[in-house]
Amino acid sequence: MFTLDSRLQQDSLVLGDLPLCQLLLSKDANYPWFILVPRRADVSELFELDEADQRQLWEETTALAEALKDAFAADKMNVATLGNVVSQLHMHVIVRRHGDAAWPAPVWGKVPAIGYTQEQIDGIRQQVRALLGESFKEV
Repeated sequence: MFTLDSRLQQDSLVLGDLPLCQLLLSKDANYPWFILVPRRADVSELFELDEADQRQLWEETTALAEALKDAFAADKMNVATLGNVVSQLHMHVIVRRHGDAAWPAPVWGKVPAIGYTQEQIDGIRQQVRALLGESFKEV
């Protein structure tokens, strides 16, 4: 049974679901930072997904990154799966802009996180709904 890792629960907000993944928003308004988590139990590595799920994860990641690049005027999209702290498989999709709080360094631990207002969260949720269409289901 799929359960979201407690650290991901603490550090992000659930926006909704795609066919395979739960879509999260990092609680750091320094960057539009999204996280895709396949809704599969006990998976920590990409190769632990079956082929169909691997393809689906890549399709969801690519579609999200492409949509965010234009919508958020990204100079660069950072897409990564690490898992050194949170072993549950998750894919980071981060909008980067020249001059953002960490540019050009990685975003992890560079500057203190800035929280979102409820109005900002609602706006991002509406944007994501419009960008991803019917494949996105709010929870």
